[in-house]
Amino acid sequence: MSRVAAVIVDFRSGDALQSCLASLRAEGIERVVVVDNADPGTSRPYVDAATTVVEPGANLGYGAGANRGVAALGQGDAPILILNPDVEIHPGTIDTLVARLDADEHVGIVGPTIERPDGSTYPAHRVFPSPLLAAAHAALGSWWPTNPFTRRYRSPRGDGSVDWVSGACLLVRRAAFDAVGGFDERFFMFAEDMDLCWRVRQAGWSVVAAADAVVTHVEGLSRRHAATAMVIAHHASALRFEAHAARGWRRAAVPLAAVVLGLRLVAVLAVRRLRLRPPA
Repeated sequence: MSRVAAVIVDFRSGDALQSCLASLRAEGIERVVVVDNADPGTSRPYVDAATTVVEPGANLGYGAGANRGVAALGQGDAPILILNPDVEIHPGTIDTLVARLDADEHVGIVGPTIERPDGSTYPAHRVFPSPLLAAAHAALGSWWPTNPFTRRYRSPRGDGSVDWVSGACLLVRRAAFDAVGGFDERFFMFAEDMDLCWRVRQAGWSVVAAADAVVTHVEGLSRRHAATAMVIAHHASALRFEAHAARGWRRAAVPLAAVVLGLRLVAVLAVRRLRLRPPA
């Protein structure tokens, strides 16, 4: 499976990066680029000599980092596995993902099933949210996780065509990635995966989920180093995607989404501050 190349966007993930790389090597992936979004030299102690390390000298964000990694691969037509450093690939997953690309030339992106370390399934396959769905999910999701709007947004479709898949781990056809110009670098963190899938679909490819391809994702390992900034980035990216993708009547609802997301951001930051406040 050496024809698959991998790009890992790292930000101080430490030993998890080493484990991620080992799981890729075990699946026969030889070409790996690690983009070190932290201080130069942070990733190098955890990679092997065969790994290419790109050091931008600043935290570019996930999408921009992935774009630098793909550029470092040079020209070619090998599909690219883009993943977080705290992901471990299960045996056989790469073969399964590649088989889905090979079976249909119209498939542009394939996403695996993503499991948490406790074995539960992360909602890695989702629908593009309408303004109503986005607003309701934002307003209710934190305190009522099983509300019908959040269930709809995270509706699991274990195999077959989906709207979008998580950027924590996805395999993208190189032609599709190049055709849309890679990730939109205006998304610093979050929603860059949703946007990529949206643009790939707009360009004529499909996005599919492969239920029998499985990875484990620790989730949030790098984000913990700048948790407040990531909360802000999450809300900003959600609004940016809606403003970017909305068409027709949906554009009139963008201000509503902005209000709901703004209120939710204030509430989340307030709760976070209370939790971090030392006891009197």
